[in-house]
Amino acid sequence: MPKLIKLYITSVAFGFGLSAAFLVLLLWQDIAGIRHLIFSSDLGYVAAAMMFVMNGVVFAGVQFAIAVMRLAEDPEGPSGGTRAPVTLRPIPVEVTAKGKVAGPQRP
Repeated sequence: MPKLIKLYITSVAFGFGLSAAFLVLLLWQDIAGIRHLIFSSDLGYVAAAMMFVMNGVVFAGVQFAIAVMRLAEDPEGPSGGTRAPVTLRPIPVEVTAKGKVAGPQRP
């Protein structure tokens, strides 16, 4: 199996594991009365399943993005720029007025 596919599968598994842990903590802490709403409704299992799947998709995407970004190689060569001092010099610019500037109107 290619390494990228294996990386994706492990990221998805880890993301859905985080989603399950997040849902358990959310129900345990009863944030915004979610536990009461889920357990008192006859379709509460649908809400819990939707929360698990939707959070799983988000967490899996974030895990995969982090894993892919960590695959980047370090750039070779010097970094940080030069140690030359920066000298700023003002440049004169000539400005001429081209008409009357309208100010605020008073009633």
